[in-house]
Amino acid sequence: MSSSFVEALRSTLHLLVTLDPQLLQIASLSLSVSAAATAIGTGLGLVLGAWIAVNQFSGRRAVLVVLNTLLALPSVVVGLLVYLLLSRAGPLGALGILFTPAAMVVAQTVLVLPIVTALSRQTIEDAMRDHGEQLRSMGAGRLGCALILLWDERMAMLTLALAAFGRAISEVGAVMIVGGNIEGVTRVMTTAIALETSKGDLPLALALGVVLLSIVLLLNALIALLREWRVRADEAYA
Repeated sequence: MSSSFVEALRSTLHLLVTLDPQLLQIASLSLSVSAAATAIGTGLGLVLGAWIAVNQFSGRRAVLVVLNTLLALPSVVVGLLVYLLLSRAGPLGALGILFTPAAMVVAQTVLVLPIVTALSRQTIEDAMRDHGEQLRSMGAGRLGCALILLWDERMAMLTLALAAFGRAISEVGAVMIVGGNIEGVTRVMTTAIALETSKGDLPLALALGVVLLSIVLLLNALIALLREWRVRADEAYA
């Protein structure tokens, strides 16, 4: 093992142990931007997904095809579209939020919205298939069915929100385009890792990578616990 690599590891450990201010600033911005985008995207996605699940309308099949297609929407395409919308010549240019954290929230929201909408729609539609007739016989309308099933599937919805947060915080392409990776302003963990690696500043890049990986591991652990909790709850209920 080369001495330079060992030194990089030592410097990385030092940054983590001493809670380096730059490291904390970048990590906190990443968490706040992704949390805001997840909250907005999850709220809108659950409403849209539930509405699509309990309603039959003309063009519904086409909407589902488009929605499923958006699940694989490349982040750089999202970044480009949001950039065009928020640029001075764009329809939302008057807001003046390009190259700010607000623009990054918009981009991440666009990324997580199709995921939450599509998966919540599928979950609610499956639940509607199992319990819809019973709910309608009790006098519940479409809106009532949607609200009841959303609450009944709250553990699945929470799992979905955690997955959406993981998608948002690990994104790099869109936030790089609309945020500009400005130091102290719009530099988040993923964009900072890319920049610091290209500059050869491996300690900071590695430290940010450790933090990001730890967050992703924690999210996956929470998702696994929620799924196990739900299985046990279903077994107890049965």
